[in-house]
Amino acid sequence: MLIATLAFLASTFQPLGDAPAAAPVHTEGAPKAGESVRMVGDAAVKPVVTAEGATLRDMGMVVEAPLPAGYPAPTPPGMIELKTYPVVRRAEYSAKGSTNFGMNVGFWPLFNHIKDRDIAMTSPVEMDYRPEGERTPLDPMEDASGSWTMSFLYRTTDLGPTGEDGRIKVVDLPELTVVSIGMRGGYGMGTVNAGLEKLREWFASQDQWEPAGNPRGLNYNGPQVPMRNKWSEVQVPVKRKAAKPAAQPAPAAGATASGAAPAPATPAEAPNQGTVGSR
Repeated sequence: MLIATLAFLASTFQPLGDAPAAAPVHTEGAPKAGESVRMVGDAAVKPVVTAEGATLRDMGMVVEAPLPAGYPAPTPPGMIELKTYPVVRRAEYSAKGSTNFGMNVGFWPLFNHIKDRDIAMTSPVEMDYRPEGERTPLDPMEDASGSWTMSFLYRTTDLGPTGEDGRIKVVDLPELTVVSIGMRGGYGMGTVNAGLEKLREWFASQDQWEPAGNPRGLNYNGPQVPMRNKWSEVQVPVKRKAAKPAAQPAPAAGATASGAAPAPATPAEAPNQGTVGSR
């Protein structure tokens, strides 16, 4: 009995490891994780993704580092895609204030984190925006208003543990469906707001999808790539719009509000047509 009790206590107080990952919740009608559907733009223009990164020869664009395993290809500049991202392990640095300045502030803690853990650099670097005040996900954002998270991505979800490492928090981001527009040029809030404006136009042109979260930006290139050739995406999480109730057919002529024909008039209700007398 004593041995059994000790064995039970030993198993009960084992250090906790990472909890099993929950099964991904897939958005109805969305592409499978890792896939994209071109909504605006020439479907024949496709980036080539390799183990070293990605290229888009048609536009002279390049990504110099590998994407996380299972990530969909970058969206070409000026085009819009519906795409689903798989679960990804991220090293996150969160702060408030200017995102344009913050991208420089957050870079080095994140770089030192992956260096200390011997985690290879991947692309993109992700920026999640949490603006202040009442707004919709598509409203223009002010650079210094609200908070933000900058993330470096692990190549796979089995590299290293999750948890906190100083200012860095390592988490597994669940599967995510977004509408995304590819952008070309310098990074920062100006580019993000320009992308949001184009996405507002797209959302207004269709009735299948609606915004379901705050914007985010994906930045693919390092400082060695000229400003004019930098590649990024501006994205908004989405969900399916609720189906509109089917229109009810108009009632037939003479029908009541309930759809039934009126009952025949009783004698008392019959119109007065005079008295019929005997002759």
